[in-house]
Amino acid sequence: MKGRNMTRWRDPAKDPRQEPRSNLITGEGAARLRGILDHLSRVKRPELSAKVGEAAALGDRSENADYTYNKKELNRVIARIRYLTKRLDELQVVDRLPADTDRVYFGAFVTLEDEEDEEMHIRIVGHDETDTAKRWISVDAPLAKALLGKGLDDEVTVKAPAGDSVYLITDIAYRTPGS
Repeated sequence: MKGRNMTRWRDPAKDPRQEPRSNLITGEGAARLRGILDHLSRVKRPELSAKVGEAAALGDRSENADYTYNKKELNRVIARIRYLTKRLDELQVVDRLPADTDRVYFGAFVTLEDEEDEEMHIRIVGHDETDTAKRWISVDAPLAKALLGKGLDDEVTVKAPAGDSVYLITDIAYRTPGS
């Protein structure tokens, strides 16, 4: 075994963190990201820069907890600003209804019924606007992929590690921007 690398390499196609994600986003999702970027750029960054400057003026930076903490926060905010700026440039805003609103597409609000007749309400959104509390799922999620293009009363099977789940589509709705 001498000299052999025993590291097991994962197949990047099977690692969900390595899979490409879609660049779709709803109009309201894009507006939210722009709002966050604006707040970080106009409010948070100048605020932290001032705190770092004040802490630096106090002298020895190596033992100055305020300086160290605020400098780390400033760097985190700058990194987030860079990420959001780049991400917003990559995103494709979907701000109109699909031609066929009787089928499930990006932005749809979908009501599903499982095998125990329990209802689940979800919305298919972009990766950057998923929200588990609202049950907004990414268009890249297995459930969303299974639903895309399906119509009312269609059955959908979703493969999961715990076993397959079957859902019946009982409602499909879209909201127009501003409603």
